[in-house]
Amino acid sequence: MKRILLSGGNPQIAKADGDAPVQAYIDAMPDWKRNIGQRLDALVMQQVPHARKAVKWNSPFYGVEGQGWFLAFHVFTRFVKVSFFKGTDLQPVPPGGTGKEARWVDVHEGDFDEAQMVDWIRQAAAKPGWGKS
Repeated sequence: MKRILLSGGNPQIAKADGDAPVQAYIDAMPDWKRNIGQRLDALVMQQVPHARKAVKWNSPFYGVEGQGWFLAFHVFTRFVKVSFFKGTDLQPVPPGGTGKEARWVDVHEGDFDEAQMVDWIRQAAAKPGWGKS
């Protein structure tokens, strides 16, 4: 399958539910960003083994059945944006965001705070998320 990268190096992956499209997205992530995608996926599955996965809007989404989506990530030129849909409920609140509830962190090369990410994943998965899963 030919890898198509959109603006900023974001992989173009068709909207679909399940692990396979998420893995296709991660496999298509360029350079060091692929390692971030692999690590995020592994951390979510370690902390939330029953997590539901999908690709929507060219981004992997993670959720809990009946509770909605709690996390998504997206590739940009110089970073991977990790979004928490109810981020204002997390402690500490992730630094990025201007919307009502969503907050995010931009992960740059060599700047992945795994302990903080695990804490946010645990907190986010325990709360009602965005949309219906």
